[in-house]
Amino acid sequence: MLANEDKFRIFTGNANPDLAREIAAYLGTTLGDAVINRFNNGEVQAMINESVRGKDVFIVQPTCGPIVNDNVMELLIMADAFKRASANHIIAVIPFYGYARQDRKARGREPITAKLMADILQCAGITRVVTIDLHAAQIQGFFNIPLDHMPAAPVLADYIKQKNLKDMIVVSPDLGGVSRARVFAERLNCGLAIIDKRRPEPGVAEVMNLIGSVEGKTAIMVDDMVDTAGSLTEGAKALKKFGAREVYACCTHPILTAPAISRIAASDITELVVTNTIPLAPEKKHSKIKVLSIAPILAETMLRIFNDWSVSQLFEEV
Repeated sequence: MLANEDKFRIFTGNANPDLAREIAAYLGTTLGDAVINRFNNGEVQAMINESVRGKDVFIVQPTCGPIVNDNVMELLIMADAFKRASANHIIAVIPFYGYARQDRKARGREPITAKLMADILQCAGITRVVTIDLHAAQIQGFFNIPLDHMPAAPVLADYIKQKNLKDMIVVSPDLGGVSRARVFAERLNCGLAIIDKRRPEPGVAEVMNLIGSVEGKTAIMVDDMVDTAGSLTEGAKALKKFGAREVYACCTHPILTAPAISRIAASDITELVVTNTIPLAPEKKHSKIKVLSIAPILAETMLRIFNDWSVSQLFEEV
């Protein structure tokens, strides 16, 4: 699978080592020898215990919680270490791109932190980025280096297909997610509905109306992430009121901050399907939550980058 394999190395920080190991196993290789620790004062210590001179280095590190900034600093410090060790290319595989929700100024005196993140990553020496389902696709334009924005829809939609659900309709939980939901609906060859909601205050969503009909159908809500699950569970409640027979939810990134798990457990959602872009802590596991692996898509993307093959062709294949 790997041409000139001795020039290809995968490393991981502490954010999601299980995903990194799964990617390495898929590609028939092993993880590079690196140890990421903390000094007594909390500073990150990166020790790279093998030569990377002239090699293409892939760092698998989602910038997710539980302590987002620690994972960001691990990625930056590892990239700097590889740059100073004369790596040929340093590719950051960031399945979940932290700070993506801060992609614009919604009011005066606000930062655009998603752009700041892009600048910092590039300053650290990263030469390419691979990510999954950005919260806002325009974040790609924040980078002056190649960025491969891969979809999780093939993994999620294929799982839903295998369930052989009857009379499906894909539902976007808000107007901003219509494009994502439309792609999902095309993969499932079914209709599309849109929830019209408003946010009277941060973290609170109120369903105002439904564009389309879900009467007697199996509704599949599609979103890029689930955080406190307020919008998701309120949307499921509304869909049941509008006559949906059953409600499923597909979300790429399972942030699941409190009180998400209790909300999902008590909700009208039959099953929440997520991916392992963010590792699911034991206390966040629940019988209603199904985790799918994104490792094959990431591994195939990394393989194509290393071998100078077309990445866009992978979009067509998936």
